[in-house]
Amino acid sequence: MSAFGQRPAEAVRRESGDFISYADFGRRFLEYAASEERISGAFAQLTGTAFDFGPIGVGPGRLAKVTAEVQLGASRLRRHGDEPIAFELIIPLEVDLLLDLTVDRHRFHVEGAVDLHLTVRTAAPLRVVIDIAEPRPNDVRVDVAAATKRGQLLRILASVDHEIKRFVARYISAEIRKPHIAAVRDIDVARRLDEAWKL
Repeated sequence: MSAFGQRPAEAVRRESGDFISYADFGRRFLEYAASEERISGAFAQLTGTAFDFGPIGVGPGRLAKVTAEVQLGASRLRRHGDEPIAFELIIPLEVDLLLDLTVDRHRFHVEGAVDLHLTVRTAAPLRVVIDIAEPRPNDVRVDVAAATKRGQLLRILASVDHEIKRFVARYISAEIRKPHIAAVRDIDVARRLDEAWKL
């Protein structure tokens, strides 16, 4: 121990392990703060929910009406790249859909998925931000099954696939803008450190 009652730097180094650069610390911090487990947990709120839409007019003259019940399944997360850290969040969906032509009705079962693209970014003054590209209709994949050839033809004429994609994309966009989702997308590191160090 030195004359001032402090331990030599070498002793501190041995107890603390090897020091690392600020750059390495920053990378390790981001990897920890935006791990796959944390991202999956943060956006689990988007999955397992159900919602309805319709009736909405579709097809020529919007004379046909579509109503649907949509169920979102448990999401899967895939990482893409390290600089920047990016993920693809895949949310399975199932839709029970009714196409009402007034003279007759046709039911369809739809399976598919929504692809959300997430990028981890750093922002001033000291924040970690999960940037989500709002989904567009072409980020929604659907496989529509109809019981009859007539049903398949009517589905094409009425642009049923497009309406499903458009509505699901709009619903997910609204969800990710809600306060409880926005809160987990923006981590104010400075504020949390200040709170942690309060005596």
